[in-house]
Amino acid sequence: MITIKNVSKTFYQKDKAFKALDNINLTVAEADIVGVIGSSGAGKSTLIRCVNLLEKPEEGQIIVNGTELTRLTEKQLAQERKKIGMIFQHFNLLSSRAVFNNVALPLELDGVPKAEIRRKVTELLEVVGLREKANDYPKNLSGGQKQRVAIARALANDPYVLLCDEATSALDPATTQSILQLLKDINKRLHLTILLITHEMEVVKSICNHVAVIDRGKLVAKGTIRQLLAKDDKHIIHQFIQSDAMTLPKELSENLQKDYQEGLCPIIEIQLNGNMRFDVLIAKISGEYQVPFKVLRADIEYLGDTNFGKLLLHLMGSTEENARAIYYFNQHQLKNTIKGYA
Repeated sequence: MITIKNVSKTFYQKDKAFKALDNINLTVAEADIVGVIGSSGAGKSTLIRCVNLLEKPEEGQIIVNGTELTRLTEKQLAQERKKIGMIFQHFNLLSSRAVFNNVALPLELDGVPKAEIRRKVTELLEVVGLREKANDYPKNLSGGQKQRVAIARALANDPYVLLCDEATSALDPATTQSILQLLKDINKRLHLTILLITHEMEVVKSICNHVAVIDRGKLVAKGTIRQLLAKDDKHIIHQFIQSDAMTLPKELSENLQKDYQEGLCPIIEIQLNGNMRFDVLIAKISGEYQVPFKVLRADIEYLGDTNFGKLLLHLMGSTEENARAIYYFNQHQLKNTIKGYA
């Protein structure tokens, strides 16, 4: 549905060049939901604005639904943009128009008959759960309601693509989840392709089937979340989901020994990389291997049936039992580090 091929974009300020995008290649399949994540200034907004040519790349191709937008005249591009909906962080509603008329605006500009506009807008307000707010003005709406109006307006021309530019950044966590659920429902109901940019990992985890990671204008990784987090190399996505080395409880750290001594047991940090669920690991240690242990800390992310993160265990079996447990970790590619003995 969307093909971004060898796209580069450079901005100039006081004769200094800044390469916002550097040879980006990305494909978004029809009806997929793809998130582009990266730190502030990484090039995310520039990338998504290149998809509908609000920013024109100096190199590369943008192909949407089989049409190469970079080859179109301004008139042709205006027609194609009608099928590329876009929602923004700050909603961009017209304060002088009620909810109904905000949603109706694209249809009015396209010369759609009034009866059809009324039918279409009423239908869209039903989809976003705001039918009873049709005559309210933006000043009387919450942030989540404003974004729902913006979504309805973006759907007015029956687009096949919806672009979301930090669409939940101005919302509280609960409202964010309701908007993401709405987008997910729209994706299924309308078979709509969604490309969104965000710096919030919760957004990617909640809605995206695939993710692309952008850093300093370069696309450094793409795939499913599971695929990216399972990699050993430190893609920028790890900054959004995994914590630093885990600290020991004070009572243990004060008496921790670096080397093994008789009667002491290892404290081990284990990194889950998606190959094994947390509950399966715990069941193996306690059930099959029958090694007594304590979970000192756990920082686990649950992505469907996949777990990522770290846990700190104090193995408390015999030397042989503890060694078997560590052997098991190694056999299943679970990165582990002995922090000391206590």
